[in-house]
Amino acid sequence: MSTENTAMDLEIAYSAVSEMYRGADLDIHALSREMRHNAPVYEGDFVAQFGVPTNAGMQQGTRPTFTLFQYSDGMAVLRDGTSFTSGFIAEGLGAFFDGLIILAMDGEQHRRVRALLQPAFMPQTVNKWRDKIDYVIRHHFLELMVEQKRADLMDFGLNFPIREMYALMGFPDGDPEKYRQYAAWALAMVGGNQIDPAKAPEARRQAGIAVKAFYDAIMEVVLQRRAAGSEGDDLIGQLLRAEHEGRMLDDHEVTSFVRSLLPAAGETTTRTCSSVITLMMTTPGLIDRIRADCNLIPALIDETVRDEPVATFKVRETSKDVEIGGMQIPKGSFVQCMVVSANRDEDAFENPDLFDIDRKTKPSFGWVRPADVHRAVRSQARADLYDQRDSRPFSQYPP
Repeated sequence: MSTENTAMDLEIAYSAVSEMYRGADLDIHALSREMRHNAPVYEGDFVAQFGVPTNAGMQQGTRPTFTLFQYSDGMAVLRDGTSFTSGFIAEGLGAFFDGLIILAMDGEQHRRVRALLQPAFMPQTVNKWRDKIDYVIRHHFLELMVEQKRADLMDFGLNFPIREMYALMGFPDGDPEKYRQYAAWALAMVGGNQIDPAKAPEARRQAGIAVKAFYDAIMEVVLQRRAAGSEGDDLIGQLLRAEHEGRMLDDHEVTSFVRSLLPAAGETTTRTCSSVITLMMTTPGLIDRIRADCNLIPALIDETVRDEPVATFKVRETSKDVEIGGMQIPKGSFVQCMVVSANRDEDAFENPDLFDIDRKTKPSFGWVRPADVHRAVRSQARADLYDQRDSRPFSQYPP
């Protein structure tokens, strides 16, 4: 496949997405705390003041919007996929995935796709990946750090999760530059959700280029894998052998599914990994504890996701008239669940502003995902860092 005029730089693509969500110079924790205490169910678009896009895309600001700040309200909304739906995402962020994005699926469609993808991320499958995980981190990262006697943690935080996840998805493990190019295209697709009028046209143009280039690159791999016998426990191998609605998936469907999943590998997992490293190295005494007892790593990751969630808010659309906290919310409204507030709700977490890996385990909103891809990415992010001495089954970790 020719990449002429389609090549994109990973660091530039990642920075462009990060810039979109930089937001205003406001203390989101202080603002959320005030709202949690004084207006836990707020009629209005709270997120708008930060100047960041939501999964609603250009629909943002066009409908009645309500914002929730308490843990109990947010949990109730995100667990009720009937009254609070995600289909609107297909017209927002999903527009850059030809509408095929699991985040935008509800009801029976979501259940069918979940059944299709789930086998690739079952514990018995994930555990088979340990040798590949070990090889990638040792051969491509740790051995180089030992040889050079230095570690560039910025480079590691950006590239390691991407290399790991793409290898597990089923891409050939022989060309690091291809991984970087794939990841840049995936991030450019996410970057197409730009809402700044001055930047939106170019962001959408770049997203369009990335959509086509990424599709062609994945299709090339899918065709090669199909010709080789559709073997392997990685995601592509699983999809090539999967049945959907009584039939096997064709090459276009496999390619489209993989393309819709990969941006999560290049963005959310990278951020989670980087946050884990940062908090581990800046919390006094923590890195020594982790070195001494790798069984603490699951708690480290769980607490990182609570304290520094990748998604500071999640948006749903009401499928009917509902009432939350005495507030009447009409059908077709957007409901913003402020994850960053819920994860620090005093009624749910003791000393919520304190980063504490010893706190009593309780689901935080970093683990509440409507789509299995995110659940799988989180599970794999944990697997990337677990020591082999941690033998707990995956079923014992947060869903």
